[in-house]
Amino acid sequence: MSEYLPGLIWLVVLLAVNAFFVGAEFAVISARRSQIEPRAEAGSKAAKTTLWAMEHATLMLATSQLGITVCSLVILNVSEPAIHHLLEIPLGLTGLSVQAIGIIAFAAALLIVTFLHVVIGEMVPKNISFSVPTRAALILAPPLVFVSKVVGPVIWVLNTAANGILRLVKVQPKDEATSAFTIDEVANIVRQSTHEGALTDASGTLTAAFEFTTKKVADVEVPLVDMVLLPETATPADIQVAVARHGFSRYILTDHDGDLTGYLHLKDVMDLTGTHTFGHAVPAKRIRRLSSTLQSSELEDALASMRRSGAHVAQVFDEQGTTTGVLFLEDIIEELVGEVQDATSL
Repeated sequence: MSEYLPGLIWLVVLLAVNAFFVGAEFAVISARRSQIEPRAEAGSKAAKTTLWAMEHATLMLATSQLGITVCSLVILNVSEPAIHHLLEIPLGLTGLSVQAIGIIAFAAALLIVTFLHVVIGEMVPKNISFSVPTRAALILAPPLVFVSKVVGPVIWVLNTAANGILRLVKVQPKDEATSAFTIDEVANIVRQSTHEGALTDASGTLTAAFEFTTKKVADVEVPLVDMVLLPETATPADIQVAVARHGFSRYILTDHDGDLTGYLHLKDVMDLTGTHTFGHAVPAKRIRRLSSTLQSSELEDALASMRRSGAHVAQVFDEQGTTTGVLFLEDIIEELVGEVQDATSL
């Protein structure tokens, strides 16, 4: 029995080492920078090393694969014979031929070693890394980095060969593990989290924000036929009448040809109440200029342009340069947060 003990000890050791490499490999890939960076900024050496490992993911994968391969080969060559000969002892009591005992013992030993290797050496550490990726990465990444530096030349050769093959098939190698999500991936995460009750979006704001990124100016603009337009010669009295009749706070002004020239907000004329100003055209310096945007532009681009110009209203053109409508900042905001309740707004 004692002559087979070294083989069994090696089995346990190699399964543990194999589990380490598998767990470290999946931990480096699964961990998120957003969870590691705060710890690194706080001075954690383990977190700093883990970030380095995530930034050199291909080197870490090469190290892990080398370790897993070596462990797998050594397990079969060292542990399988020990289990094989141990099983021959009870099988020898069955009265079977030596040849039959050898075949059965070999098959059983191979099955046992394979089962232990797959379950303990592969599946268990992989599932642990998927379940607690941050903790697993902080624990396993530092020793993996150490091993990668010890066998650095070998890893460099393997990594260079792998990257060369990738380039031959027109695939650009990546050194860093992906730590960011696309907008569609984030939307799917929010949708799934809401479905499972981990996130509440009762107001629909999050959903609206994702939909906002796909909308065009044409989806939100107000057509000219639906607008309340006033001549550029409008007086404060005209604005007062328009507010009383329509209840809006902003009014688009046009020239004698019908072209849009600017807009007025109710507060721009509130102080023009004197008899010498109330019946006269609003001074040109009070008229606000319109921003401009294409009907086919993305809504978020139009919002950025309006914020830069400071305008709350934009004139919308089609590809031929024809005015098709007006875009209000308030309508853009409502696409994000829902209806804005204002007694004197569009």
